[in-house]
Amino acid sequence: MNAAPVSLFDPVKIGIVSISDRAASGVYVDKGLPALQDWLTRALKNPLQFEARLIPDEQADISSTLIELVAAGCALVLTTGGTGPALRDVTPEATLAVAHKEMPGFGEQMRQISLQFVPTAILSRQVAVIRDQTLIINLPGQPKAIAETLEGVRGSDGAVLMAGIFAAVPYCIDLIGGPYIETLEAVCKAFRPKTAVRTFF
Repeated sequence: MNAAPVSLFDPVKIGIVSISDRAASGVYVDKGLPALQDWLTRALKNPLQFEARLIPDEQADISSTLIELVAAGCALVLTTGGTGPALRDVTPEATLAVAHKEMPGFGEQMRQISLQFVPTAILSRQVAVIRDQTLIINLPGQPKAIAETLEGVRGSDGAVLMAGIFAAVPYCIDLIGGPYIETLEAVCKAFRPKTAVRTFF
């Protein structure tokens, strides 16, 4: 019996969290978790393990879920939902409450990307933070917007006009001591300084 092939790439544990009162209560089917898992599976070369959570818009529950996923060894945690100005939208507050460092560039870039498509992108309040050795990023709630912010804006010829936020994620995770993440360039080309690039044979 042949052994399973061994990947050249580090295994990565990723937390994915969909935050929605109605989806969590079963009013409608959640689309956030499938969208996150689909994009990450298409974009990354690494063996992936997902820790998925579907929770309501409760600040304490969001914060405790993020803490749990960090403690479980997730190198990256992506949330979707709860980042607008509505009264029940508290994902940014819950995320900042567990932060050791803020990473404001991610939110700035997400809004710039989304503004290419909708003027209401200025209402989004996504943040990104580091807790221990985990990068936590709030993403938009719609599957299409999730892919756009992660992947970036492309022209009709497929050329990247504006880089998505995920281009910076692997190197950020390098810097905080996480696994070496490799992307598929056809989906998202990660950027690293030449001195930080590993060569695989």
